[in-house]
Amino acid sequence: MLILLPPSEGKTQPLRGRPMDPAALSLPALAPTRDAVAAAVAQVSARPDAAALLKVSPTLSAEIARNTRLATAPAAAALRVYSGVLYDALGYAALSPAARRRANRWLVVISALYGAVRPTDRIAPYRLSMGVRLPGVGGLAATWRPVLDPVLTAAAGRGLVVDCRSSTYAAAWTPSGGVASRWVQVQVPGATHHAKHTRGLVAAALCSLAEEPRTPEALAQSLAPRFEVALAAPTRPSHPWRLSITPPVTPFPPEPS
Repeated sequence: MLILLPPSEGKTQPLRGRPMDPAALSLPALAPTRDAVAAAVAQVSARPDAAALLKVSPTLSAEIARNTRLATAPAAAALRVYSGVLYDALGYAALSPAARRRANRWLVVISALYGAVRPTDRIAPYRLSMGVRLPGVGGLAATWRPVLDPVLTAAAGRGLVVDCRSSTYAAAWTPSGGVASRWVQVQVPGATHHAKHTRGLVAAALCSLAEEPRTPEALAQSLAPRFEVALAAPTRPSHPWRLSITPPVTPFPPEPS
């Protein structure tokens, strides 16, 4: 199973530690594109019009400047760098050892800079959205799409793809072929903040399962004790299953020891 997450806009800056080792990142087939995007964003971030090109507020000049020091900045595990509502709800550090092992196998964060990373990949914080066009590279979703497709298709294997991405990051990979029949898009009614929080809870709940669900129906059943769920079948062969999730009023019970 793959559980696809979006990155957080803000990142936690490690205060100390070794720089990132690009060769040590998982999914090594992404390395050439990672290098090209990193070089392009470093050049853009040194320009006086960097904020406009990166589509961020000029008040974020310190975060933009970090993009010029990716090779030397202290790095940390991806799920320590990504922060915010979704990652707080996921609570990776508080998962049981067994649930963390499943998270390390199942979770993949889709990234405008790195393409895709696993929870324990050591990365440098950055400021870059998948909706940006970089000079010399082009639109990032279009740049990553052909590169991510074979890599994530292979990573998915015969398991489900549980898609908790936002629309901006969903544009970087659309499951196809046999994987498309096992693609389940998590939908949450309500405001963005609420949706992010619920998707984090869903990811945590899945990583806490003792048995991996193998079908969309089994996935919905596995979440039903903790959420209100409604599963809709695809309207076309290339479209995803849609799993509507409403969180409980009270927190779900703790994972059995």
